[in-house]
Amino acid sequence: MSDLQISLIIIGVIVIGGVVLFNWLQQERYRRNVKRSFEHEHEDALLKMGKTAWENERIEPKFSAEPMQELQTESGIAQERTSFESHSRLPVDEPPATQKSVNFDSTINYITGIRANKLITHDKLTELLQQKFDFGKPVHWFGLTQDGQTWEEITIDSLNTKGGYIYLNGCLQLADRAGPVSEVNLSRFRDMVEDFALQVNAVADCPDIPDAYIKAVSLDKFCAEVDVVMGINIISKDGGAFVGTKIRALAEASGFRLESEGAFRYRDENNAVLFSLANYEATPFLPANMRTLTTHGITFLFDVPRVANGEKVFDQMAQLARHFSSTLNGIMVDDNRVPLSDNGLRRSKQQLVNIQATMAAHHIPAGSETALKLFV
Repeated sequence: MSDLQISLIIIGVIVIGGVVLFNWLQQERYRRNVKRSFEHEHEDALLKMGKTAWENERIEPKFSAEPMQELQTESGIAQERTSFESHSRLPVDEPPATQKSVNFDSTINYITGIRANKLITHDKLTELLQQKFDFGKPVHWFGLTQDGQTWEEITIDSLNTKGGYIYLNGCLQLADRAGPVSEVNLSRFRDMVEDFALQVNAVADCPDIPDAYIKAVSLDKFCAEVDVVMGINIISKDGGAFVGTKIRALAEASGFRLESEGAFRYRDENNAVLFSLANYEATPFLPANMRTLTTHGITFLFDVPRVANGEKVFDQMAQLARHFSSTLNGIMVDDNRVPLSDNGLRRSKQQLVNIQATMAAHHIPAGSETALKLFV
C-alpha cells in the first residue's frame, strides 16, 4: 500500500470518528433538555379545541328596509351550531365553584393557560399586560388567586393590590367587525405566552394555531352574515330642508341625547344604545353646528346584533320615526328613496327577527356581552 493510500485511510477514519462524536454530543444535549423540560409533571389544565369547516371572506354589512335573503338553510344552521359548540375549552381539573363566576368565553377567544409551581407575582406580570395591544384584537388576562378559589381579571391598575396567581389564562379575541385575527398574530400571542412561561418556570398550554385560525375565520363569516344595520330615512318634501334647531329640540324631547360621534343616541335605563339618529347627508350633528345646520333628511339607525329584544325596540324606533316624519313634514323612505309603507316596516322587522334568532341559535344572543365584544 502506498503512503498516499495510507494517508487517505487515516484521514477517513478521523472524519468518521469526528462525525460520530458530534452526533453523540448532540444526542446527549437533547436528552438533557428533554429531562429538564419534564422535571415537573402536571395534568393538562385545559382541553383541546375542535375544528370548524368554514373559511370565507368577510361580507361587509349593509342596511336596507327590504326583506333579507335567507341566511342559511335549516340544515346549514344546524351544521354551524354544532361547529361552534365543539369549541368549548374548560379546565380539566374542575376548580371550586367560585371560579365559574368568570366567563372565559371560548366561543370567541383563543385561550391559553399558564400553570406554575409557585406564585406568579405582580411584578412579573407588568410586561405581559403591557403587550395586550400588540395582537390586533382585544386581549384579556385572568388569574387564579393563591387561595385557589377565585378567578379574576388582571389589569395594570389591579396589580398593586394583588399578591399573585398560581394559574393564568390569556384570552385573545378571534374576530370583530374589522375581520378575523391573523394567523401571524395568533402565533405571536402563543410565542409570547410560551416565552413568559419559561421565564417564570411554568408550563404553558396553547391550542393548535391552524385550528384556532380556522375557528377565527368561521366566527368572522358568521358575524358578517348577521352584521346588519337597518335604517329608516325621513327626507324633506319638494326640495325643502329641515332646520338643525328643530331637529335637536324634537330629538331631545323624544329622549335622544346628542353625543360626540356626531349623532343622537337613544339609550335604555342601563345606558345601552338602542338606536341612533344621524344626518342623512354627510355633515355630522354636533353641538357647535346645530344652530346653523340645515339638511334634506335624517336617518334612524338600528344596529341589529348589538340590541337585545330587537322586535320590541324596532317598533319603538318606527313609532318615533313616524312622529318625526309628521312633525317635520317629511316622508319616510328606504335607502332607494322609495316611500316606506307599513308593509315595508313589517318586512324589515321580520328580517331583524330572523337575524336575532340565528344569533341565539349560535349561542351569541343579540345585545349580549359576547355580541357587544364582537360587533364593536
